[in-house]
Amino acid sequence: MLETAFFNLFAGLCILSGIGVVLSRNTMHSVMFLILCFFNASGLFFLLDAEFLGIILILIYVGAVMVLFMFVIMMLEVNVAKLREGITQYLPLGGMIAVILLVEFVAAASSGVFADGAMATAAHLGQEVNNTKQIGQVLYTKYLLGFEIAAIILLVALIGSIVLTLRGRKDAKYQNMTAQVKVRREDRVRKVSM
Repeated sequence: MLETAFFNLFAGLCILSGIGVVLSRNTMHSVMFLILCFFNASGLFFLLDAEFLGIILILIYVGAVMVLFMFVIMMLEVNVAKLREGITQYLPLGGMIAVILLVEFVAAASSGVFADGAMATAAHLGQEVNNTKQIGQVLYTKYLLGFEIAAIILLVALIGSIVLTLRGRKDAKYQNMTAQVKVRREDRVRKVSM
């Protein structure tokens, strides 16, 4: 009973914060709603006895990725008014996608899969089961190729982002290390008669 209440609380807050991400007009508020959504998803992982995934979600996404998002948003100073100028042209397509999703949600909810007797209850695992070991065994045996492909894609994305942001500016001052090492006393000190 208590577990069901916590599930409903975490799931409801996760849905509400996801809606807040989409509907918020301020970009920083969207990031804060996304952080709240990640915390609630982490709570759902804890309820499923997947503590490792819950902690990783908090540490990696909330602790690193969302902080990076916040700094990027603060540094970019996006002109929101300019971005919203042509938003009405996408309204028919967005409305059609929203109606299709609504029909799919209603069909899934009324299909009988979510009835009380049809839903399986999650059984809690014993103390001898190690989540981290189980995830590692599955990830590095069954899904090894996909894991390596994802690692290569992330490496290429990292190198691409560095290449895209690295640019030489003409007005910037750079140090010439070889000229600094080769300097002599006569080049630096000048005797002036007064």
